[in-house]
Amino acid sequence: MEYELISVRYGEIALKGKTTRRHFENRLVSNIKNALNSEQITHRIKKEWGRIYVYTNQINKSMDVLQRIFGIVSMSSAVQTQSNMDSMSNLAVSISKDALTEEKTFAIRVTRAGNHKYTSQDVAVELGNDLVKATKASVDLTKPDFKLFIEVRDESAYIFTEKIRGTGGLPLGTQGKLLALIDDLDSILAAWYLMRRGCTIIFVNINKSGTDALNSFITNWYAESDVTVIDPKQSPLYENLNKIASERKCDAVVTGHTICEDSQNELSDIKLMKKHINLPILHPLIAMEKEDINKKCRELGIPT
Repeated sequence: MEYELISVRYGEIALKGKTTRRHFENRLVSNIKNALNSEQITHRIKKEWGRIYVYTNQINKSMDVLQRIFGIVSMSSAVQTQSNMDSMSNLAVSISKDALTEEKTFAIRVTRAGNHKYTSQDVAVELGNDLVKATKASVDLTKPDFKLFIEVRDESAYIFTEKIRGTGGLPLGTQGKLLALIDDLDSILAAWYLMRRGCTIIFVNINKSGTDALNSFITNWYAESDVTVIDPKQSPLYENLNKIASERKCDAVVTGHTICEDSQNELSDIKLMKKHINLPILHPLIAMEKEDINKKCRELGIPT
């Protein structure tokens, strides 16, 4: 079965008020479009209440891109059909027949939105019976070998077999603007945590050896962020940070400071920075162990 679209799900956005939710959804759609366009992926996007659908003939490449879009909780490559029982049954059998045999077990998970003459349980029972007849497989709702997901939404149904986790968080650009001081590779991770909360990042790099890693990170996460490189040996660091933060209208500064067994004079550095910087200073890594920082950096593709 050739999949034709990707069903994109978000989490925290759904908890927002109507106006804020619409703004966040539109921003997420815009971020998805920009990322797919940057990879030259032809696509079409449809937005419904609670879902975003990406139609493309480059499913695998698009899924890889979507996993790096902030605000997406999960996604599934899916096939769309009409929400009547016959259409859903035919498609369910077509998708499942290659995966199921007499020795296999399966479960059907159904969710439904809209007004229908049937319940979610009705769909699961009827399609389950059809799959048993077609494949001779048996039902196991606890630990099945194969799961079939069916999302019924008004006149359409979307059928898929897996849910891929996304990055989560909030769409990039929906929160404030932060200045990220990049003095080592750990501070790139600190910036990532604030990006995941929807913040736009202005990077100030004083670590020349980490320039390639920073540029690669920005490209990989579709940040479209500006980078300013300064040499603290040639010009006052804090004076430059205050100037850049003021010019770019930043709301706070984020650093990679952490207190762990390898750290030295971190608290003194933080105290000095707070004395000279005119904005709030955020330290998202402050309580993390070095081992956990390195693990997360490797997960995100940041050199350690």
